[in-house]
Amino acid sequence: QAEEELKAAWSQQARQLREMESRERLLRSDMQQAGEQLESFKTRVMQVCSPSAAGSTGKPLTEQQVIEKIRQISDENQQSREREKSLQRELSSRLAKEREVSANIKVFKNSLQKLQ
Repeated sequence: QAEEELKAAWSQQARQLREMESRERLLRSDMQQAGEQLESFKTRVMQVCSPSAAGSTGKPLTEQQVIEKIRQISDENQQSREREKSLQRELSSRLAKEREVSANIKVFKNSLQKLQ
């Protein structure tokens, strides 16, 4: 009976080991694919940025320069979104005030008509 239990435990351990090896292969494959995608993206970014961003100097940009440019664009985008939110709040406030003034004008007109 002990031998049977040992065989069952060994079989279970072997099965778990095969599953772990399989997962490891999948993870390695996923990591390799992600690395290739990153390199492809980096290459595309460099191709897009270098000719136009190099300008009159004609020197290709370094990766660090491209990264800084992307950060700058991202910061500008964030500032634009914040400005848009601020303008939306201001617009909402003005619309609310306009509605309030319109309502007051109606009340005033009604009161004026009643007085006449």
